[in-house]
Amino acid sequence: MKAKWNNVVIAESDNTVIIEGNHYFPQDSLKMEYFEKTRTETVCPWKGCASYYSINVNGKKNEDAAWYYKDPSQLASNIKDYVAFSDDIELVSE
Repeated sequence: MKAKWNNVVIAESDNTVIIEGNHYFPQDSLKMEYFEKTRTETVCPWKGCASYYSINVNGKKNEDAAWYYKDPSQLASNIKDYVAFSDDIELVSE
């Protein structure tokens, strides 16, 4: 599975986890040069507190386009150190 934005692959993994229709990519599969942590946080009732990244590729920035759970609940422990993407990030299965 590949995640692409602005015609650039920003993450690639054969080991994604699917939850609620979202592919979660292992943290080490991200090309971190395109990711910037933000101050945004949200709360999911069963997964816990999510933190966000903005994605910056070739001078175009996509605010809060990726999220992760630093300390997920026990129910979501399988996505610790995994990152999911908003709908405007293209996911390609190859």
